Amino acid sequence: MFKMILLILAGASYGLLAAAGVFTVLAAVGLVPRFAGKTHTGDRVFLYEEAVVAGTIVGGAASLFGDAWTGKGPVGTFAAALGVSFLAVFGLFCGMFVGCLALAIAEMLDSIPILARRVFLRHGIGLAILSMAIGKLVGSLYYFANGLYHAAQ
Repeated sequence: MFKMILLILAGASYGLLAAAGVFTVLAAVGLVPRFAGKTHTGDRVFLYEEAVVAGTIVGGAASLFGDAWTGKGPVGTFAAALGVSFLAVFGLFCGMFVGCLALAIAEMLDSIPILARRVFLRHGIGLAILSMAIGKLVGSLYYFANGLYHAAQ
């Protein structure tokens, strides 16, 4: 029983950390305030931030309890029909989210030359970016070569 309680607490903590990480990335790129400014609804920024947190939690729950939405779980065919509708709407919003996040990150890349001037990095910015890309490549190759993706499933 103690192990189960410990696993529940660890899982909930990791889920909250993942949600906080997603929200931190969105806050760092300024996505929510930018949308509020573009739509002239700056008085509802807190509502938008709560919607982002709720969407992260629902997305985590949907990925955790995915079998219930496909009809394989105990709920049956009603859940399958409801799940297909839910997944269609969820997929639409996920696509919009990824597109907006990609545009926000692309705009953040414009700030790299400004940062380079502020820290007096005149030469080597291309090398720094290439080093980050090579690090991501090596990490991905290590991940797949050692079968670490099986541990995540």
